[in-house]
Amino acid sequence: MTRIGQAVMLLHGGDREEARNRFGELWTELGEAGDAFHRCALAHYMADTQDDPGDELAWDLRALTAAAGLADEPTTGDRSGGRADGGRGDGDTAGGDQGDDGTADGDRGDDGGTGGDRLAEAREGVPGASSVVRAFYPSLHLNLAADYLKLQRPEAARLHLDRARDAADALGAEGDVNGVRAGIDRLERLLRGR
Repeated sequence: MTRIGQAVMLLHGGDREEARNRFGELWTELGEAGDAFHRCALAHYMADTQDDPGDELAWDLRALTAAAGLADEPTTGDRSGGRADGGRGDGDTAGGDQGDDGTADGDRGDDGGTGGDRLAEAREGVPGASSVVRAFYPSLHLNLAADYLKLQRPEAARLHLDRARDAADALGAEGDVNGVRAGIDRLERLLRGR
């Protein structure tokens, strides 16, 4: 996770290309079958480094798939196969249409790294880790909605926007989802205009 965090600092500092290069190296080391926690975190941030909306979507789908795998993994003790870097797996584990549509980076619902902190708690086996994993789903679905909107797929964007809202509502006061809720509201306004 330290190496992912270092690349995230580059990304937030404005060096997307170097962050993308480092994330790519970490992904190669981790591989598609690597630890779901690391794949989710890495894919989530790798999506933010992409110039092409289709590539961004592909990485966000990998993050969602990895999060689903994380929810199925044990949350206490050692999780063999884990590494201190990250990655991603492909596909739509949440069901429904998954293609190409999104918005501007400011509407992606990025959490400034706090999603990684939540996942780190889950990785360490904190009691209630399943709720920590659930706390990440609103941001993942918001990112996918933004991707689909960018790709002129408003139906798919609406599907994931609804999933983001449902996931955020299911959390209630649990976790800090206010930034994601604001992103959901911004994206909702953009979708109304289409």
